[in-house]
Amino acid sequence: MSKEAIIQKTVKALNLLPEDKAEEILDFADFLLKKYEEQILQKGIQKLQAEGEVFNFLNEDEELYSSADVKQKL
Repeated sequence: MSKEAIIQKTVKALNLLPEDKAEEILDFADFLLKKYEEQILQKGIQKLQAEGEVFNFLNEDEELYSSADVKQKL
């Protein structure tokens, strides 16, 4: 079923419902929309973090210590 057909069928069903039930469906649609927007935002942040070069300096630091520096006390 296409998105347009789903919308038309939903509008027909909403017209048959009492006002309070139609408001419940609106609240649920708002909830789903906010959840979807949060997912898109989270994916965008993850993409920026993965592709960003902000933390590249951590990969460029020289090693301050080697295994020769480790001493064991007896």
